[in-house]
Amino acid sequence: MFSRVLVAILAIFGGQAGFAADPAAPKEGTMRIASYNIAMYRGRAGQLAAELRSGNSQQAKRIAEVLQRVRPDVVLLCEIDYDSENDPARMFAEMYAAKPQAAGLEGLSYPYRFAAPVNTGEPSGLDLDNDGRTDGPADAWGYGRYPGQYGMAVLSRWPIDEGATRTFQKLLWSKLPDARQPIDPATGEPYYSAEVWEQLRLPSKTFMDVAVSAPQGPLRLLCSHPTPPVFDGPEDRNGLRNADEVRLVTEYAAGRMGDYFVDDKGVAGAIPAGQPFVVLGDLNADPNDGDGIREAIRDLIAGPQMAPDPQPRSGGAVASSASHADLNQNQTGDAANDTGDFSADGHNNLRIDYALPSKELRVVGSGVYWPKPGEAGAGAAGASDHRLVWVDVESVER
Repeated sequence: MFSRVLVAILAIFGGQAGFAADPAAPKEGTMRIASYNIAMYRGRAGQLAAELRSGNSQQAKRIAEVLQRVRPDVVLLCEIDYDSENDPARMFAEMYAAKPQAAGLEGLSYPYRFAAPVNTGEPSGLDLDNDGRTDGPADAWGYGRYPGQYGMAVLSRWPIDEGATRTFQKLLWSKLPDARQPIDPATGEPYYSAEVWEQLRLPSKTFMDVAVSAPQGPLRLLCSHPTPPVFDGPEDRNGLRNADEVRLVTEYAAGRMGDYFVDDKGVAGAIPAGQPFVVLGDLNADPNDGDGIREAIRDLIAGPQMAPDPQPRSGGAVASSASHADLNQNQTGDAANDTGDFSADGHNNLRIDYALPSKELRVVGSGVYWPKPGEAGAGAAGASDHRLVWVDVESVER
């Protein structure tokens, strides 16, 4: 505890070197891939689209500034509402990311985008939280007040092969081998009735395997945003669901459970061996701290199909940990690896956002975009309680 806080205090006063907020441009032949929870959901359907259409969304301008400072070739945006009619991802890309948002910055062109329906806010017609009702936000297939809330979108400089892209919105939790079924500790009985358990979807948003045609060759992006392992009761239904959502990614990336992975087009199978990929998303799981079943995220990070963990870092994360020392004093992980500041809700900083390459890719750089207070970009980075995570990779020569 003392060492973590001491390192953080030194960082505030310039005692920690080795971090730079705005990363240098990637080397020729490398790919910069990023994941960013931008917290651009709203309270009702259509509200985000109307805000973006105005051209004056202050949050969108700050998010775009972060992207322009990091300049990823491909980025997964979490928590941007899915709206097939208004297409918020397109509006954000064309009206904000493409326009310079601060002096000295250049706009970014993301002509290729992919978004898909999500379970959040999608009515189930079932009583999923056992409160005697079926119409609350916790009764949707994934927690949400309206369909599409907390959606996901991929923005890319390079073409996206939608024919090869797969989504797994409707995978059933009960069909997952060795599923962690929630049990009510007071009764020893399953928390969900048999009727509910047999219908309950596992992805709280969706799971996407997005096929990108990068200049260096085909690249797959394994994108997800599991439910937070909190906001439940002693049955730990969200903690168990989070762990199994993370395990989805692990098993799919390892090429296992092909019979289970039936996509939304009805095609079975996990990712073929040898396909280069990057795992992206706000996985709501820290390998060292916070709530949740840590073995799930540890198994993903250390899987034999993965490259060594790049462990992206930032100086801003260290400074933030020190500024909320009361919340972070019992943390065991390296503060520099944190990707989110949840002090506004009375919680500690955590590493829960990831860009994890497969072993077919070599990591040549990585970072968390989190400037220290007073540094250029610090104001823009505060547009979300999460920070952008990026990794530079190149193909491993065979």
